[in-house]
Amino acid sequence: MFNLKDVFFAFILIALLILAGRFIHQKVHWIQRLYLPESIVAGVLALLLGPQILGAIATTVWGSNSFLAQGLFPESLQMVWSQSPSVFINVVFAALFLGESLPSPREIWNKAAPQIVFGQSLAWGQYVVGILLTLLILIPLFQIDPIAATLIEIAFEGGHGTAAGMKETFIDLKFSEGADLALGLATVGIVSGIVTGTILANWGRRKGHIRSIQQNVDEPEWFEDYTHNQTPETKRARARLMRNLLIDPLSLNFGFVGLAIAIGWLILNGLIWIESITWGRGGFELMTYVPLFPIALIGGIIVQLIMERLGIAPLIIRPLMNNIAGVALDIVVVTALATISLNVLENNLGPFLILSLGGITWNVFGFLYLAPRLFPSYWFERGICDMGQSMGVTATGLLLLRMVDPDNRSGAFESFAYKQLLFEPIVGGGLFTAAAPVLINRFGLVSVLLLTGGILAAWLIFGFITFGEKTRS
Repeated sequence: MFNLKDVFFAFILIALLILAGRFIHQKVHWIQRLYLPESIVAGVLALLLGPQILGAIATTVWGSNSFLAQGLFPESLQMVWSQSPSVFINVVFAALFLGESLPSPREIWNKAAPQIVFGQSLAWGQYVVGILLTLLILIPLFQIDPIAATLIEIAFEGGHGTAAGMKETFIDLKFSEGADLALGLATVGIVSGIVTGTILANWGRRKGHIRSIQQNVDEPEWFEDYTHNQTPETKRARARLMRNLLIDPLSLNFGFVGLAIAIGWLILNGLIWIESITWGRGGFELMTYVPLFPIALIGGIIVQLIMERLGIAPLIIRPLMNNIAGVALDIVVVTALATISLNVLENNLGPFLILSLGGITWNVFGFLYLAPRLFPSYWFERGICDMGQSMGVTATGLLLLRMVDPDNRSGAFESFAYKQLLFEPIVGGGLFTAAAPVLINRFGLVSVLLLTGGILAAWLIFGFITFGEKTRS
């Protein structure tokens, strides 16, 4: 058990660990070259100083009664950390679209269609690869739970936040080791994404595939950083709405995040109730296992639409939303890595390595083979950002994009940003990501393979027919 004071000091320690992570990041050059976020460094540091490494060493040397048997962190703080990822991930997803100008689906499609097709293809292909590896190798050789087939997409496409957020679902489905495996895979994904992305960027320069560097290109008419665009009208409206505001704007925006999470909670519990009186009576339960965070994302979209309809959307300040989500994501990453079970990784080393290799291979194949055939122009620039996202987080994709197109001459940033609006609600931490383990548990691997394989084939066929001729020409 723990009390509020334990919670307070648990988060004070997270703050100190992040500062230590920043210091280490500045001093260790190979960490800088890998572009590892300070939160990952802090999480690994907490793991090293915790009971599984420092505590284990102290127990071996001085016995179980050593004052370092639990490492530097008391058990009560470890309990707070272990519960934090599945809580704070809701803040990250609720803030994802708050403060964004939500264009119409037609506008999104017109500006980002090839990007949507490529991103969806990578995501659904991760399910197909994961299911095939599980069916053909992991179950026959390691007798692993079939739900392991979802780990590549959850970890690579979803990242550390999604992997941590799925912990309760894995526990409910009797696959408790899934959360630790997913976190380990997410770490492999982000490191391999940066390493392979850097190698491919250098290869692309030598081979002449990076067109945006080689020629002067006029900026497209729709060139703008739509996530931070503030018109004079927006600034005036915000000043008017905040004229008599007697609360800090950060607190106000945190309130909107809370409202989004509350709406998501109401939607989720409403769906659980509908399920209980309809198809759930027959024994098939889906919504019971769905975590809150993908529904909180929908809650955020609803809040944004309501605010726009009421004419008070300028009260939502996007940079503040980025800060709120950023702090929450740092907490998720640090606490998830600090409490990851090394015993689980050790006991499942074979499946872990096979899934890691399978995920990396699929993503690199998708970039080298599919991207040139799906993007009518600037395939390297547009493809590498999606490859980076599909192996780590959105920031990885944007980092790789800056490596090959620092001036955004290809317009890839806009296509990538718009794609997220039709991507995140479904995969990469969206509804299907949350539902996939439940579907496999209920219907089996073959049925879900047919479903995901069919969706992958549909996206690829559509992409080749729609954009293939333009690409060849």
